[in-house]
Amino acid sequence: MELTTVWFLLIAVLWMGYLVLEGFDFGVGMLTAVLARDEKERRVLLNTIGPVWDGNEVWLLVAGGATFAAFPEWYATLFSGFYLPLLLILVALILRIVGLEYRSKRPEQAWKRRCDVAIVFGSVVPAVLWGVALANIVAGVPIDADKEFVGSVLDLLNPYALLGGLVTLTVFLTHGAIFVALKTVGDIRERSRGFALRVGSVAAVLAVVFVVWTAGRDDSVLVWAAGGVAAATFLMALLATGSRREGWAFTGTALSIAAVTVMLFGSLFPDVMPSSLDPAWSLTTENASSTPYTLTIMTWVAAVFTPVVVGYQAWSYWVFRRRIGTHHIPDDVLIESGTTGASR
Repeated sequence: MELTTVWFLLIAVLWMGYLVLEGFDFGVGMLTAVLARDEKERRVLLNTIGPVWDGNEVWLLVAGGATFAAFPEWYATLFSGFYLPLLLILVALILRIVGLEYRSKRPEQAWKRRCDVAIVFGSVVPAVLWGVALANIVAGVPIDADKEFVGSVLDLLNPYALLGGLVTLTVFLTHGAIFVALKTVGDIRERSRGFALRVGSVAAVLAVVFVVWTAGRDDSVLVWAAGGVAAATFLMALLATGSRREGWAFTGTALSIAAVTVMLFGSLFPDVMPSSLDPAWSLTTENASSTPYTLTIMTWVAAVFTPVVVGYQAWSYWVFRRRIGTHHIPDDVLIESGTTGASR
């Protein structure tokens, strides 16, 4: 297998990890506005992701760095063409980090409300725009003979891309609600399950339309198979949620998101950014890649450090695996310096 193909697959795996892990982070962030009835419940929700949310974002950083090093032409065209959406995502993620880190630094309710708004905004915007961006990459964008993006932001707001944004929004909400049900006890667990079933039904309809639309454009066995797996595992997740088997439900939504990622990247290959103007002008794994020497060095580095990173993150999830509830939240929480606001 050529190294360009190896790195395309590795980048797909990195995106898969990011969407699966950060997906429930975004979901929980959005749910703080609809599930939490008081300050204690809001802290419970934030505590479910407190120990892991910053580690989940590492997958995005590594995916971006790998794209820059392995496929510099892809990186350059992507960031120039998607400049405004990616800037909005970056601003939203920064606001989300500020809200999570500094929410508990001051006791005033007005301060906490502003942080809550930042958390919700910083979760909704990336949840929608990542779907829009990925759908546009798969569908193709205006790229000229010089491999440069020649369209506008309005070109990115097409029906297929907007549907992709709605799919990621609703699927992440479902994924997050199931994660909350998996990690909590008491009334908030029951409400999370009910919310997951309601929004999951909407997400299932949108996702089926998106899967059929995507597979119909490509019409390959891999894309159809991955789409079928995505639909089946998402249905399994909803059934497991109704049966109060949150572990299986969370596994189902995670597998569904992973299968959709396989479908999207399978539909894309061997292109990395198809041109909607002329297929001959598309960026591919060959014409957008770095030199073989660069890819060889990157492969050795990835082979050494990837298992370490994955092992450490798996260990952190194991350490913080227990359920929590409002009874774990003290009535008076002292504000201590040097602690993460989302972890209390």
